[in-house]
Amino acid sequence: MTGSVGPASEPARTLFEGAFRSPQPRAARRAAASYEGLAWAAQYRTRLLITDTVVLTAISFAALYLSGLSIVALPYTMALVVLWSLALEAYRSRGVRVVGVGPSEYKRVFGASVLTFGALAMIAVVAEAPGLQAFFLFALPAGISALILSRWLWRQWLIAQRRRGHFLSRAIVLGPVGDVIDIARRIEKSSGAAYTVVGAVLDGYEERTIDLGSRSIPVLAGPEAIASAVRAAGADTVIVAGQHSGDQRFVRNLSWSLEETSADLVLSAGLTDVAGPRIHMRPVEGLPLMHVELPSFEGGKHLIKRSFDVALSGLALLFLSPVLAVIALAVRSDSPGPILFRQERVGKDGRSFRMLKFRSMVETAEQDLAGLLDRNEGSGVLFKLKNDPRVTRVGRILRKYSLDELPQLWNIFVGDMSIVGPRPPLPREVSEYEAHVNRRLYIKPGLTGLWQISGRSDLSWEESVRLDLYYVENWSLVGDLVIMWRTVRVLLKPDGAY
Repeated sequence: MTGSVGPASEPARTLFEGAFRSPQPRAARRAAASYEGLAWAAQYRTRLLITDTVVLTAISFAALYLSGLSIVALPYTMALVVLWSLALEAYRSRGVRVVGVGPSEYKRVFGASVLTFGALAMIAVVAEAPGLQAFFLFALPAGISALILSRWLWRQWLIAQRRRGHFLSRAIVLGPVGDVIDIARRIEKSSGAAYTVVGAVLDGYEERTIDLGSRSIPVLAGPEAIASAVRAAGADTVIVAGQHSGDQRFVRNLSWSLEETSADLVLSAGLTDVAGPRIHMRPVEGLPLMHVELPSFEGGKHLIKRSFDVALSGLALLFLSPVLAVIALAVRSDSPGPILFRQERVGKDGRSFRMLKFRSMVETAEQDLAGLLDRNEGSGVLFKLKNDPRVTRVGRILRKYSLDELPQLWNIFVGDMSIVGPRPPLPREVSEYEAHVNRRLYIKPGLTGLWQISGRSDLSWEESVRLDLYYVENWSLVGDLVIMWRTVRVLLKPDGAY
């Protein structure tokens, strides 16, 4: 066995030292590190467990009462609480890797709930228990809604705590200096990141600190002393950025050395702007192969997206018609000109269409543009001006809250646009696109999108393109719902809209 590994260098032996020490001291060190580094996770899990139990009990007994069932159905009520609780735990809906970030937590809550009611329905059929239909009809939707609401409220609390520097995993980033800086800056920039970078471990870098722009982080050690660096920094996560210059067994050796620290090992795939659902691991004879699915621009999920667009835009046009009428009167009374502004935009596959907006500028806005080009504050091919003199009084309010975009619901209904998608570009913008930017036109443009919830006009051209291309290649129905929800929050607290 030893011969198959081959001789190890001095740094590698140092890296291995933690893996071959006596079990008892290592177990003690693991326990101490776990307590110090992930104490916040245990606290947060306990809070979620208590809240889930209260919600499940309340919903189950409310369902029993409202369905008019007798005390005979009490065992089913108790079984529902127990099964639901076990399903939430089995789905790891309170796992530290899913809470607070992304839709995975909500998807696991939903999956656990559906599984619970499927199991209870089978029990009811076998036991020939009548009258449970009303019980299920109330408890399932009410329970899922209450659970997701409670998780969302706890998430808002967690996000607020993380902004204050609490409830964060302390991370050390390891790798070549360029990759370490890139990963650390991305973590610093993300308001939803679950990590705070407390140090770097670099190979062959002699400086004591690394400048991230917003702050500096210390260089703790070289890769051969990673375990000592983790303990010294009180870290609970090690992020490997980029390809290490050592041998191919480096990651395996690193995982061994981290056993005594209880720190998590996270590998950066280096696949920029590829979403998780497109990445699959396929082990072959002990070799973990990463399979990346090619993006799909047609097929069943696009038909579902179109059906969703038609249904939601149709309902919105119906129920918002009084609001649309009031805005139309305000636009007409504020300044002379048409109520609607029609502008040629480029849609899917380069096809042009007339996009509708409530007019927010003076009637001569297009003719006045030439005299304002030298004051352009936009980036890339975009024209933006914060204090644009062409914007009317009512128009300024409409733009601030994106109310001028509401007529685009008609564009969505007739098929020119989608509710969520890339920003709809002007023909002159498209004519200046670099080749790769044309990928924005592979799907329909959207009323909202990642660009709208990420800063809108405050985004640089490069960042705007990156967000749109990311959406084009990685969109999902669940992701669309998340973007729509975040859009509502952005509209209530507008930023970057002018």
